[in-house]
Amino acid sequence: MFLSRFRVNTARPGARRLLSSPQALHAAVMSSFPGLLPTDIPTPDAPRVLWRLDHQARAEVLLYIVSPDRPDLTHLVEQAGWPAAAAADPHTPGWQTRPYTPFLDKLSTGDRWAFRLTANPVHSIRRTPGEPRKITAHLTPVHQTAWLIERQERSGFRILEKTDTKRLLPSGTTHQGKHEHHGDRYELSVRDHNNRSFDKRRTDEGRKSKPVTLVAVTFDGRLEVTDPAALRRTLTQGIGRAKAYGCGLITLAPLTPPARQTP
Repeated sequence: MFLSRFRVNTARPGARRLLSSPQALHAAVMSSFPGLLPTDIPTPDAPRVLWRLDHQARAEVLLYIVSPDRPDLTHLVEQAGWPAAAAADPHTPGWQTRPYTPFLDKLSTGDRWAFRLTANPVHSIRRTPGEPRKITAHLTPVHQTAWLIERQERSGFRILEKTDTKRLLPSGTTHQGKHEHHGDRYELSVRDHNNRSFDKRRTDEGRKSKPVTLVAVTFDGRLEVTDPAALRRTLTQGIGRAKAYGCGLITLAPLTPPARQTP
């Protein structure tokens, strides 16, 4: 497994085109692997190509890719990077790729990490008894957080709880319901809620198909490893739906000490 990072040059027209279309960016990412054919479908239990965009600032966008094979991102440098700088120094091709397997192998029960995940939180609903179930996005931070909490155990981790949950509850609250106050209880935040709409493909007649719309949110938090094998699967197979469109990739980083509060 490999973990790659590519800094997007947001001033270039090619970058703006890729950033505006998850379908186009998915195609560009998959083109980084010569051994993969467009018709290849990953098996359910095998590691797969995952990617995520991190908007650090308005003009700083990072593309992360986790993949079973080492990618060649030369075409992305040409479209959306700094090709002249990459050509001037052959040791810095315009992206960084590191082996990921050694890190995965070292994960142990009880390890604590900061994490980031961009995901597509959805659920299946039926409005009337005879109606087929429909996949619908969770639209509120409360339900989006509950969606992730419900998946933590089988994903091999638990999200850390704040040290004093009672103090953080709203005045008059004496209990927590199933979907209530997760933001107060857990070391977890939800941000960058956005609706992504794009044309997945064109029909045989050349007309555009019905646009695909999905809701993506970014979770930042702290976790503890409970099942290293399950977490390895999560890190290499992703969480939730819409993995082809920049959702599902969770990454870990060393914990930083919490900011010290002044009295």
